[in-house]
Amino acid sequence: MASLDSQDSQTAPDSDSSVSPDDYFYSTFVAEYIVPKGHEALFRKWYARLTKAARGFSGYTRTDLCPPLDCDDGVVKWYAIVHFRTPKELNRWLKSSDRAEIFEQGRETFVAYRYKSFSTGLEGWFSSHTGGDESSSLGPPPWKQVLAVVLGLYPTLMIQGMVFSALGIMQTWPMPTSLVINNLITSSILTWGVMPRISRGLSFWLRPAYRLTALQTNVMGAGLVIAALGFMVSIFNYLGS
Repeated sequence: MASLDSQDSQTAPDSDSSVSPDDYFYSTFVAEYIVPKGHEALFRKWYARLTKAARGFSGYTRTDLCPPLDCDDGVVKWYAIVHFRTPKELNRWLKSSDRAEIFEQGRETFVAYRYKSFSTGLEGWFSSHTGGDESSSLGPPPWKQVLAVVLGLYPTLMIQGMVFSALGIMQTWPMPTSLVINNLITSSILTWGVMPRISRGLSFWLRPAYRLTALQTNVMGAGLVIAALGFMVSIFNYLGS
């Protein structure tokens, strides 16, 4: 059965210049289950089966099942934390047929479910996907991420460059200095302004990688992005002529 208390190690690792700090971080999957009152025993029994299956997978480290929260609306919230050594090993478990089968059987014990994965990369820009559906991948397929990021990055760079040029901002600065300032501004605009809107607008297309998406949806989403990029290219060419 999963542990009821998370263990927090404060011991510093031995100094080893050949080891990257990232090697000390494991991949973690946090799930929230909404369980009707009276189904707690059934949920514990089901989750014990899920944990037992996870132990058989390479990279499994531990599972923590936190004490439940008793809510006022006739449900109990359970938070479960699964740790694996690497994102690859975590994904292998999340995408496995063993987990899929047990997870489907467990739907009778909870009424809603959502999760958060902790990893690195561009998937942070696409992490607003929540709800009752199973979504175990760390983000959309790489080719969709590339198209979506270019869709946001291209107009941001163009407009930013045109505005700075018109106002004479940083035009005489050394290139290394102006480049780092430009990158900070661009990244901030993308992270807090542009990418959340693109992620919401293309949510029908930016599905987690493991979920099969209809060919028609893939073509429609890619076509919209390419058409939007083509339209912006023509506009910026016109403005620059």
